[in-house]
Amino acid sequence: MKERIKEQFKKRFSTDGVIYASAGRINLIGEHTDYNGGFVFPGAIDKYIMAEININGTDKVRVYSMDLDAYCEFGLNEEDAPKDQWARYIFGVCRETIKRGGTVKGFDTVFAGNVPLGAGLSSSAALESCFAFALNDLFNDNRIDKFELAKIGQSTEHNYCGVNCGIMDQFASVFGKKDCLMRLDCRSLEHEYFPFHPEGYKLVLLNSKVKHELVDSPYNKRRESCERVAAMLGVDTLRDATYTMLADIRDKVSDEDYRRARFVIGEKQRVLDVCDALERGDYETVGRCMYETHDGLSRDYEVSCEELDYLNDVARECGVTGSRIMGGGFGGCTINLVKDERYDHFIATAKEKFNAKYGHEPEVINVIISDGAHKEED
Repeated sequence: MKERIKEQFKKRFSTDGVIYASAGRINLIGEHTDYNGGFVFPGAIDKYIMAEININGTDKVRVYSMDLDAYCEFGLNEEDAPKDQWARYIFGVCRETIKRGGTVKGFDTVFAGNVPLGAGLSSSAALESCFAFALNDLFNDNRIDKFELAKIGQSTEHNYCGVNCGIMDQFASVFGKKDCLMRLDCRSLEHEYFPFHPEGYKLVLLNSKVKHELVDSPYNKRRESCERVAAMLGVDTLRDATYTMLADIRDKVSDEDYRRARFVIGEKQRVLDVCDALERGDYETVGRCMYETHDGLSRDYEVSCEELDYLNDVARECGVTGSRIMGGGFGGCTINLVKDERYDHFIATAKEKFNAKYGHEPEVINVIISDGAHKEED
């Protein structure tokens, strides 16, 4: 990918620039906990957005997307916002950097990526983090700290792309560290690295390649359920709730709200249990927690779908150590922790059975935990 970008950059701008990259991410466990003030457990992966950038001495940004075969040019003032949605991510990063007192001047760039789209691996956060890191390095001598770089990406989503996202995706893309997952406290933004290089296991995603469009707003409705229960308990978020507290108000909340809250309280603890297990090298406990998360997301939180439940069932039948839906739900991927000796059988079985039932094979995405945003070495 790097060589293709360099070739295209030379062809378009007749010069050379500096190459930067930032990663997509997985989340091993900790789903729908971010807006409940809880913990998530993401890691950057070996799938990147990569860009070559060169300061051009003007007040214009000239951008070429290799993957879309699309070109855009824009200024750096608010009224210069491009109409193309893909270019608004880069424009937003420029504007959010400027709003924070950073410097941004005109530059030329060519970018491309191998983060699979629509698979829940946060290609947009990787794009934002790549350019936030690059602009900080090129124009600001790295004076903007990493926390602020993650917030620049998040604010870009909020203010320029219409997505009211949490901080996890951008945080993982910026702070990612090879062979480590991160336990992120979504309330305080404190984080801790945990070694993750499971010898004898592979981490693989199976992308169902389906996405169910729903007529209502399931994300907002689940968030409202959690907020209602938290208010009933007199706590700010379900981060501070326990099973005992929930049991005490069982007859005062709807069955749906009760089940939503029950999942979140359990998921909060599972993240901590997985952290403890990793420190012991106990991947069987990690896998058990992953299955428990899937069951909770499917039955209590009701964000799974038939295809994802089927992939989870196949994983159990094949003796996969851990498997669960990853992401917001209603389509996308399962994330699977598989012993090396079971990997080939699992992949072959999943492809065959899923194709027989749904008419297409799931996409297999092997991932390795890698570094986040960085400057590429020459």
